[in-house]
Amino acid sequence: MFSVQTQGLSDDENESSLLELKRLVKTMGLEVVATLTQRRPKPNTGTLVGEGKLKELAAYTGGTGVVEGFSRKSEDTDCDDVDEDDFPDGLDDPDDGVSSGGPMAPDSAHADVVIYDGEITTKQLQNLEEATGVEVLDRTGVILEIFSRHAKSREALIQVEIAKLVYLAPRIRASRMGGDRQGGSIGAKGAGETSHELDKRRIRDRISELRARLVDIHKEQVRRRSRRKENFQVSLVGYTNAGKSSLMRKLTGSDVLVEDKLFATLDTRVKSMQPEAFPPVLVSDTVGFIKKLPHDLVASFQSTLDEALAASLLLFTVDASDPAFRSQLEVTKSVLEEIGGEDIPSRLILNKRDKLTTEELEALQDEFPDGIFISAHNPEDVASVRKEILDFFQGNMVEGTMVIPYAKGHVLGQLRTRASIIGESYDETGTAVTFKTFPETLAWLQKKMDEAE
Repeated sequence: MFSVQTQGLSDDENESSLLELKRLVKTMGLEVVATLTQRRPKPNTGTLVGEGKLKELAAYTGGTGVVEGFSRKSEDTDCDDVDEDDFPDGLDDPDDGVSSGGPMAPDSAHADVVIYDGEITTKQLQNLEEATGVEVLDRTGVILEIFSRHAKSREALIQVEIAKLVYLAPRIRASRMGGDRQGGSIGAKGAGETSHELDKRRIRDRISELRARLVDIHKEQVRRRSRRKENFQVSLVGYTNAGKSSLMRKLTGSDVLVEDKLFATLDTRVKSMQPEAFPPVLVSDTVGFIKKLPHDLVASFQSTLDEALAASLLLFTVDASDPAFRSQLEVTKSVLEEIGGEDIPSRLILNKRDKLTTEELEALQDEFPDGIFISAHNPEDVASVRKEILDFFQGNMVEGTMVIPYAKGHVLGQLRTRASIIGESYDETGTAVTFKTFPETLAWLQKKMDEAE
């Protein structure tokens, strides 16, 4: 696993990104045997890192560390003459091979896959695989692989396939067996196309087909949401593994999957908040966000994220024990802004307070005075979140008292489904009921009472 730390990227930011990538790699089921970082003004255009660091990387894989016929000087001449001022605070020369990654690999450490914390072009991918002799993935490729493994519903499977094809299309390479053959045997439509051009066209056709299917699914989702319009809905949004699923499970009493992995679930779930109250509230849990989430994935999961746009209240959920939660919160907000959700009312839930020291908790409470500090495993904390949700939706409710004649008992039955009943008493005239409801319901009730029997 390696990265290129360019100017403007702090050590803390680079370390945070690598730690997150390590968790992604763990979610894939792989073990990280080494992490290398090279500091450069910008990545090498051919191999991302310099010659020395490339050989150090190859020492972990058993590769040669050399790209045959490739000259770094011809590919990356703007990094040859490096002024000392270009590397402040002891930043390494791009080709010294002795950057913050450490010494050459010990004999006991061997890597079967190399993963880069960023995006790799097709040419860089070819060069790196030649130099290391193993499969090379970039951050987007890792995320796509995780999404592919965790997709379960028809919608998620289609969304993931679209994202993978969009990612694959520009990376199609000519076959190493037989070179860049002509595809004239495919038929008139494909005559004269090279084999990888034909592959690209097939990918484009497949993407179009899948997007058409997704449109049909989206229409059905719109119909389902329209049937839920009379319900109040709150949506849990936030970074992956922030504890959204745990909170969802506690609020709804559901069997939502709770797993200590990134992107453990990809499908939006909608459940009724329990115990039931007035007004009834639906709780949805959306796919988690992450730094550097590929734009194509955001686009592919638009219909899933639309569930958040249908909510009346967003609960931004963060892991308060994670030092990087502030930047993670910004990632979540920026993705929601991208899909048009910046104006939806929201609350900030700082989860996992049980992992904080007293001093850390007090400091965060000063920094986020409006934040709701909880542990999703503490029933009292979950109850406070439930109260916050109900207080929000009950904010414009009004209290009323009315005597409903026994002859209009059916009206009382309807009122019980449209209001929160505070108390009832009975006399010879009828049922005196005290309730809280919305102004429109009060107007409806008055109209019912004014109607002649």
